[in-house]
Amino acid sequence: MRTPLCDVFGIDYPIFAFTPSEHVAAAVSRAGGLGVLGCVRFNDTDELEEVLTWLDDNTDGKPYGVDIVMPMKIPTEGTSVDLKTLIPPEHISFVERTLQQLGVPPLPEGEGREGVLGWLHSVARSHLDVALRHRPVLIANALGSPPRDVVDTCHEHGILVAALAGAAKHAVHHVENGVDIIVAQGYEAGGHTGEIASMVLTPDIVDAVGPDVPVLGAGGIGSGRQIAASLALGSQGVWTGSIWLGTEEYQNLQSNAGWTTAFTRATSSDTVRTRVYTGKPARLLKTKWTEAWTEADAPEPLPMPLQNLLVAEAHNRINASGDPDVISMPIGQIVGRMNEVRPVADVVADLISDFEAAVQRLDGVASAG
Repeated sequence: MRTPLCDVFGIDYPIFAFTPSEHVAAAVSRAGGLGVLGCVRFNDTDELEEVLTWLDDNTDGKPYGVDIVMPMKIPTEGTSVDLKTLIPPEHISFVERTLQQLGVPPLPEGEGREGVLGWLHSVARSHLDVALRHRPVLIANALGSPPRDVVDTCHEHGILVAALAGAAKHAVHHVENGVDIIVAQGYEAGGHTGEIASMVLTPDIVDAVGPDVPVLGAGGIGSGRQIAASLALGSQGVWTGSIWLGTEEYQNLQSNAGWTTAFTRATSSDTVRTRVYTGKPARLLKTKWTEAWTEADAPEPLPMPLQNLLVAEAHNRINASGDPDVISMPIGQIVGRMNEVRPVADVVADLISDFEAAVQRLDGVASAG
């Protein structure tokens, strides 16, 4: 399992792993892939500084990447307090009423947070500034092309830039803006995702950007067979996310019985694409919380970043309660294959062995023909 991107990044396998956990990112990099740390959860740049320093020291000198959330167009934004004044009272009432109906207790006194400010452009810029003081080899942007000055700054530091795309026209736009690698994120993916499935999207984007722009297939990838399929469609590697939520290393970030029960019992049909998490369409585990937002009395989700500011404390309360019927979890349709908690190294080893078996099977089909 080797493509030109392996030589570009100095990795053994073209497996890119997006994760909010530095422990998962480090483990993937040590196993021969490229761990990519999601930064959106960091309101405090000092905490991000500490985490990236930890990554520098715990990847055995192997490369890693960083993922930010930065719109190309710079919005006019105030402080988090200013933004909260834009949230309608009826939305606040609905959230509190729903939490009561679902039996979600309040957080202990003194706990809670103001919302994930990483959705704000200014905070994403601060994440980039911190990252540039460390040694990432890749900066990925979850919202497509970052501003051109950000791309140029990354290139000046010898860092390649990746951007997610849900349509071929978006991928072409990213390339025109200087993006180096396109992540073709299909409908099956967890988190923010478009409306075109990977089987169609990957070759569409590969053909649209041409042979000189590497494409990573994303969405619904959780086995070596699916990696082989993505490479057959023209990608040079895969961008994975959901499968790492079911690893032992992820438990350092998120650990309760409800969380584990929720994803290990779910099938591939138990997700929903909705705006209730951030204000933009994102795939989540289908639970009583997501269903509540489809009821007749539910308000329309607010635009990003207001929706996240609205529900941030609610999600903290839901996740702390540990109720698998309510828990709020961005996850892709591959959740149906996530039936146990395993170490990252075992997941990587299985991806590789399953890939090799799939290729041998196809070689046999080709020889027989």
